Amino acid sequence: MSIDLNSLNVAELEALAQKIEARKVEVEKEAKQAAYAEMLEVAEKHGLAFDDVIAQHSGKIRKAGAKAPAKYANPSDPSQTWSGRGRKPAWVHEALEAGKSIDDLTI
Repeated sequence: MSIDLNSLNVAELEALAQKIEARKVEVEKEAKQAAYAEMLEVAEKHGLAFDDVIAQHSGKIRKAGAKAPAKYANPSDPSQTWSGRGRKPAWVHEALEAGKSIDDLTI
């Protein structure tokens, strides 16, 4: 696909630039989601909880009474998780209002 930039006016160039930025954000999110999914698979393959692997790597081993493991993840940003305890985060409320069920958010 080639676009003749010389034939576009300022408004068309601006619209194209906005589409490019939006697509860049989408591609980055897709890459992060794919990387996160791969990391979860590797941890599962070795019989480990992903959070434990991350905690050990960062030098912070979980202890009894520590933060509960995540049960739910934001489909549009997997780095946002929720254990199912306490108040629901805003992204959970938004997903539920958009017609998703809580099961759709399960990790």
